Amino acid sequence: MDRTYFIDLLRERLREKRRFIQVLAGPRQVGKTTILKTFLSDVSIPYVFEEADAVSLAGETWLYGVWERARSLTDNGTREALLVIDEIQKISNWSEHVKKLWDEDSFRNTNLKVILSGSSNLMLSKGLGDSLTGRFELIRVPHWSYSEMKECFGFSLDEYVYFGGYPGAAELIHDEDRWRNYIRNSIIEPAITKDILMLNEVKKPALLRQTFELSSIYSSQVVSYTKMLGQLDEAGNTTTIAGYLELLDQSGLVGTVRKYSGSEIRIRSSIPKMQVYNNALLSVCDNDEYEDTRSIPDKWGRYVESAIGSYLINRAKIDNYRLNYWRNGDYEVDFVLEKGNRLIGLEVKSGSRIFNRGMDEFRRKYPKCSIYSVAANAVPHSGVIPLEEFLENKPLDILR
Repeated sequence: MDRTYFIDLLRERLREKRRFIQVLAGPRQVGKTTILKTFLSDVSIPYVFEEADAVSLAGETWLYGVWERARSLTDNGTREALLVIDEIQKISNWSEHVKKLWDEDSFRNTNLKVILSGSSNLMLSKGLGDSLTGRFELIRVPHWSYSEMKECFGFSLDEYVYFGGYPGAAELIHDEDRWRNYIRNSIIEPAITKDILMLNEVKKPALLRQTFELSSIYSSQVVSYTKMLGQLDEAGNTTTIAGYLELLDQSGLVGTVRKYSGSEIRIRSSIPKMQVYNNALLSVCDNDEYEDTRSIPDKWGRYVESAIGSYLINRAKIDNYRLNYWRNGDYEVDFVLEKGNRLIGLEVKSGSRIFNRGMDEFRRKYPKCSIYSVAANAVPHSGVIPLEEFLENKPLDILR
C-alpha cells in the first residue's frame, strides 16, 4: 500500500469538522513519522507537532504543556488548530490524560483537532479500548509492500522475498552482515524492549526472545505450542507461549494464522500457523544468506509462502478480512480468506512442491468457495496467479 494513501486520508479527515481523534497505528519502521511530517508540510492551519519518543522525560506535565500550547493557537476556540503527537504510548497513562483534555475541549467548543501515532497495537490495548472509546478513529499502517520496495528502492521480486519490506534497511542489502545488524539492533530489539517489555509485565524476557526467534524461523509453518516448548531453552508452558505470541502479534513482529473450520470455537482452539509480518524477520532469524537460501528449492518455496503470508496478514488489518489456513488429515490449503459471504482458498506453488489435492477437498467441503493458486513462475491462466502479480495487487481485488 502506497504511503501517500495515508497522507491523503489524513488531509481528508482534517477537512472534516472536529469529531474524532485520528490515531495512526503501526509497527516500528513503517514510515508513520514520515507520513505525519509529509502531511504537515502543506497544512494551512496552525499546528503543534511533538515526538514523545524524542523527549527523555515525556510525561503528564509535558503532555498538558503541549496541549495548552496547541490550544493557544485556536484564539480561545474561535479558530481551528491542530495538535499532532508522535509515539504517544511513551507517556504513562496517556489515554486517561488525552480523554480528559479532549473532553475539556469538546465541552468548551475549542476547535482543536488531534492526531496521535503509536508503534504497534500495544497502544490500543493500553488505552484506546477503554478510556477513549467512541472518541477516535484508527488508521492502521502496515509494513511496506513489494510494490513500494520495488518503486522506491528497485527491489527485485527475489530480493523482496528474502529481505522483506523495511525501508530503512533497503540500501544495506548488499552488505548482509550490516543489514542483519540493522534489523536486529534498530528494529527487533527496540520492538521487544520498548514496545513489549516496558509496557507489559513479562516474567521471562529470555523466553519471550526465544519465542520470537523460533516463531520467525517457523514462519508459514503449522506448529503446536507443545512442539515449540520442546525446542526452547527456557522453561515455560503453553499458556505462557500463547501469551508471548499475542504480544509479538500486537507489536507487528510475528502473528498466528488459525485453522479454518467454520466454527469460531474450533478456530480459537486450533494449532496455529506462525507468520512473520515482514520476511526480513524470517531471514535474520534463520541466518542463511540470500544466495544460499535461493539455491535450495524447498527452502526458497517456504520463503515465498511466508512472503505471501506476510502480505496477506498485513492486508487483513486494512481490508478487514479474516486470514486462516485449512487442514483435514493429509489435505491442506495454505491460506483461507473470509470476508462476509466470501470464502477464498489460496494455494502457494513454489520450489519442488506440486499442486496437491487439498484444494479439491476444500471445494468439496465448501462448495461456495473460490479457489486460486499463486505460483512463482506461472503463466497467468484461470485460477493461477503469478507471484509478482499477486504481490502488486490488493488480495480481494485479484481474488474475485
